[in-house]
Amino acid sequence: MWVKLCCLLLYFLALFVLARVFEAVAWYESGFLATQLVDPVALSFRKLRTILECRGLGHSGLPEKKDVRELVEKSGDLMEGELYSALKEEEASESVSSTNFSGEMHFYELVEDTKDGIWLVQVIANDRSPLVGKVHWEKMVKKVSRFGIRTGTFNCSSDPRYCKRRGWLKSTLIMSVPQTSTSKGKVMLKEYSGRKIEVEHIFKWITAHAASRIKTIYNSEHLKEEWNKSDQYRVKIYLFANLDQPPAFFSALSVKFTGRVEFIFVNVENWDNKSYMAEIGIYKTPSYILRTPEGIYRYGNNTGEFISLRAMDSFLRSLQPEVNDLFVLSLVLVNLMAWMDLFITQGATIKRFVVLISTLGTYNSLLIISWLPVLGFLQLPYLDSFYEYSLKLFRYSNTTTLASWVRADWMFYSSHPALFLSTYLGHGLLIDYFEKKRRRNNNTDEVNANNLEWLSSLWDWYTSYLFHPIASFQHFPFDSDWDEDPDLFLERLAFPDLWLHPLIPTDYIKNLPMWRFKCLGVHSDEEMLETFPDSESDSDSENKEVFSSDKEVSEDDELSTFHRCSEGERRCGVETCACASKYCHHEPCERKARSYGSYSSAGDMEPDWSAWPSDMLHCTECVVCLENFASGCLLMGLPCGHVFHQNCIVMWLAGGRHCCPVCRWASYKKKQPYTHPQPLSSEPPS
Repeated sequence: MWVKLCCLLLYFLALFVLARVFEAVAWYESGFLATQLVDPVALSFRKLRTILECRGLGHSGLPEKKDVRELVEKSGDLMEGELYSALKEEEASESVSSTNFSGEMHFYELVEDTKDGIWLVQVIANDRSPLVGKVHWEKMVKKVSRFGIRTGTFNCSSDPRYCKRRGWLKSTLIMSVPQTSTSKGKVMLKEYSGRKIEVEHIFKWITAHAASRIKTIYNSEHLKEEWNKSDQYRVKIYLFANLDQPPAFFSALSVKFTGRVEFIFVNVENWDNKSYMAEIGIYKTPSYILRTPEGIYRYGNNTGEFISLRAMDSFLRSLQPEVNDLFVLSLVLVNLMAWMDLFITQGATIKRFVVLISTLGTYNSLLIISWLPVLGFLQLPYLDSFYEYSLKLFRYSNTTTLASWVRADWMFYSSHPALFLSTYLGHGLLIDYFEKKRRRNNNTDEVNANNLEWLSSLWDWYTSYLFHPIASFQHFPFDSDWDEDPDLFLERLAFPDLWLHPLIPTDYIKNLPMWRFKCLGVHSDEEMLETFPDSESDSDSENKEVFSSDKEVSEDDELSTFHRCSEGERRCGVETCACASKYCHHEPCERKARSYGSYSSAGDMEPDWSAWPSDMLHCTECVVCLENFASGCLLMGLPCGHVFHQNCIVMWLAGGRHCCPVCRWASYKKKQPYTHPQPLSSEPPS
């Protein structure tokens, strides 16, 4: 997870650097930056009209370029970035979808139950033609969709009773606007009563009703009273302008941020005394002023702060976010991080997508589960101060220059989704290249695995866990008064040996005891070879014969032999195989005694038994490799007490044979510690 998070942060850093490169290239080619102001005098009539349409100001009664230019100047400063975005939006010929309502419930869910948006609905009465024709309606839909106004069509033929109850006996236009200034308030429906059925007249009707929700100030006394008033709104945005009504984007934002931000329009058209404006720091109009408990912020001075709906919406969301905004942001980040698994995972293509689907499901489930207590935590009544401090932190951090760069980059990449996806793919391919190179250096075999091999291994794993029991594991050592684990007994009852053997993970191997083999009298290897040449050769030949004969025995014969050996050991009363050769003449016991030779054959190289765990059997030879223990070698013991070379027994267990090579006791099951027998007294009994 941390690797994917680091890769995602590195990707965001690359996007930030790439955006700065694009700005440098644009400045080198055209000689201007996105934040550079544009003189409206140098623009054509078409560009000026495009700017007014994007800001939501009517220009139907302004035939001359001079009047259009003055209206642009009155609404706010124009930047190169805003001009570029407006021209690009006009050239885009993508069609905007409009909703077709199927009945009363559909209309209620989308229109009357929507508390933070504006709807424009065309009602078509029974056996009547629509009020707005198809061509004009498409233009209307495209025009109002720029300001977040949703549109739809309700045909009374689908639900005539609802139309009669509403009084819609003729085709008309319905507009829904939140009635109150509180969040999630009631919605009022307004019907168009104009005579002129034209796009500009209908748009003026919409903007006039939306602007009526904004508090308007016409004199300095009212401004002074409002400026010094403290109410429920912690964040207020003022528009000081010489306009009849605020732009449509300003009115649409007032509906969108209902209950979070208060929008106030200060009409300075007929003001003679502007001294109070100078006192509060307003020296020019138009000005967009954000007033917070922390101070005053002038919107439009930093990067990406354009006079448009999209730019101001992004700015206000960062200052006063909703819980839903934070959830959507976390959802996007988590899914971007999860998709990094497609490039980090190496091996077959199918494996990559299987891991990706698993990661997506896991991350999204954890995200939703983690958000549930957060939502409950925010509903507590005693956390108002915590909520206020969190918003204060948001306001402090998002009014910095760095935050303005991040918002500008977000708007740029969101308007160019192909560039965003291509950079993400390129970043992922780089990660895939370096990860593949790293694993090849580590000699990892999964890099070269194909789809069939991986599917075969996946099927084996799935069937093993589906049809095989999973044994319960206990850490070793485990002290208990029971002679045998009851789980083993229950497992044998539920899954007898005629079934498939259980699939045992190898995690328990790391808990097995390990130590170094030490001798009391240590000699060099040359002296050892000179001293015991014949004994070693004889022992090797004998052990090789025993090992070859053991390999010829089937698994069922070995199991039956083990039971016979166990019975013989119990009759003799001795547990060690070395002692079994002395007291018990069963063939299996003698074979184990030959493998587990006593230390007396080592001569002057007497082992240091004090370094051995108390519950391990004493021996000097590994029955896996049939070699004697050398001084300093690493040993490992099993729960049954038998000891082997660490490498030998790990390879034996990792190969799926989870039992002792000598006594066949399960290597993951506990056993009572072995106690060495006390030496017999030499005194005769009295």
